[in-house]
Amino acid sequence: MTTTPTSPSLIATLAGRYYTDPGLFRQEQEKIFERLWCCAVRAADLERPGAYRTVTIGRESVLVTRNRAGALRAFLNVCRHRGAQLCTDESGEVRRSLQCPYHAWTYDLDGRLVAAPNLQKMPDVDRTARGLLAVPLREWLGYAWVCLADRPPSFEETVIGAAAERLGDAAALDRYGTEGLALGKRITYDVRANWKLIVENFMECYHCATIHPELTEVLPEFAEGLAAQYYVGHGAEFAREAAGFTVDGGAGFGRLPGIEDAQDRRYYAVTVRPQTFLNLVPDHVIVHRMFPMAADRTRVECDWLYLPEVVASGADVSRSVELFHRVNTQDFAACERTQPAMDSRAYRDGGVLVPSEHHIGAFHAWVTACLEDGR
Repeated sequence: MTTTPTSPSLIATLAGRYYTDPGLFRQEQEKIFERLWCCAVRAADLERPGAYRTVTIGRESVLVTRNRAGALRAFLNVCRHRGAQLCTDESGEVRRSLQCPYHAWTYDLDGRLVAAPNLQKMPDVDRTARGLLAVPLREWLGYAWVCLADRPPSFEETVIGAAAERLGDAAALDRYGTEGLALGKRITYDVRANWKLIVENFMECYHCATIHPELTEVLPEFAEGLAAQYYVGHGAEFAREAAGFTVDGGAGFGRLPGIEDAQDRRYYAVTVRPQTFLNLVPDHVIVHRMFPMAADRTRVECDWLYLPEVVASGADVSRSVELFHRVNTQDFAACERTQPAMDSRAYRDGGVLVPSEHHIGAFHAWVTACLEDGR
């Protein structure tokens, strides 16, 4: 991290190489994404036993599936015979087992080796020991969270605790009942920018008046550059004339049943490091999951969640989806505009943060501390 002196109003950012250096990106994969809990898959996407999804966490392909008893399981997506990738599709469904397409080694949905050519002639093979390598998994908010660490950190402290710290109370998030909501829309974005630029963008609103006209119409305080995440428990209040969190300010849907009056007509943003954003409004929840693919490329999967009866009725959710889709598109374009300059001599020592962005400095300190851990 740069130590270039600035002024009380301006503090230094990370140096440009933190956003472009493949070696630093590899360290981030190892020391951040492969050590912490990451939001991987929406549980409801895997409705039946044998359904699976693959996701990239750090340098690993992780396979998440539902076993015969209906429980979610996660494994490294690697055959234990000769290392072929077990499932090459992003999603799919098998009947009873997962079979490697190379030599037909076959595993049940709990990862145990159950069949292979000539396996009967090798009675000394321990089918459990030669099974798929399991990955720790926790379910929260209706999603499967996975951790590649040999000794995962406390989920309660690092994940649930992050939300509680931002909202001032873990129960404030529970009232949205996210685990019981239904998927109304999913959009996947391929962003040509470093993952940290996306996190930094989400954490501040200094840019909001410049690039988010629709959002600031609904949340006027954002036009003043206020960063709602800076203030514990604060949610940005809707404009007086806005009936709902929609692209035109029109009415959305009835508020979620657990929401308290103090949470009504407010927007709360929560960053759960390293790769999840939660966006809470009275009638729906928006979840972003980031999957860094390279130093200059990040895949972002965004889910819009509503009450099941809203989705089942075929209600038109396009106006609420369109609002944050525009925000996403505007944000990601800004990040992509920034990425090329990270290699410029003008940004060799980094940039600066104005007072309303100073909390991003804590994120930078966290990144550098993670990279220094274990050196």
